Amino acid sequence: MPKLAVVYLSTTGNTKSMAEAISDGARSRNVDVEVKSFYDWKPEEAAAADAIAIGSSTFHYTMLPPIEKFVDGVIVAGAKGKDGAAFGSYGWSGEAPTMIAEKMRKGGINVLDPVLRVQYKPNEKDIKECNRLGKDLAEKIKK
Repeated sequence: MPKLAVVYLSTTGNTKSMAEAISDGARSRNVDVEVKSFYDWKPEEAAAADAIAIGSSTFHYTMLPPIEKFVDGVIVAGAKGKDGAAFGSYGWSGEAPTMIAEKMRKGGINVLDPVLRVQYKPNEKDIKECNRLGKDLAEKIKK
């Protein structure tokens, strides 16, 4: 069964909610999903999955340094050529998800669009979009 790694850094729980909705969508398409905080992942474990979704909240107009280092580690560990997605919640500016996607693309990961950015707490529509992203990633890696 194909496997999706969903990695997140969440400062208020909003990005975690998005990660869980993405994983629910992928599971509904019969994909094995592991969703955890980036603190609980090793980059090589995440890179071993068939696809990877990485999410982070935005802090001072950028992604948090630990998640940036994690993305670099995933690329070095062999995620090049795999499918991926970027997502995250924000309060003011929301650059982190776009920066994650850009870094993933430069590292050779095929990032699905759209990059999901949600201001504050995800509402019902946002959760549905996250769920759809999980389904789209699942369908991509099942082919």
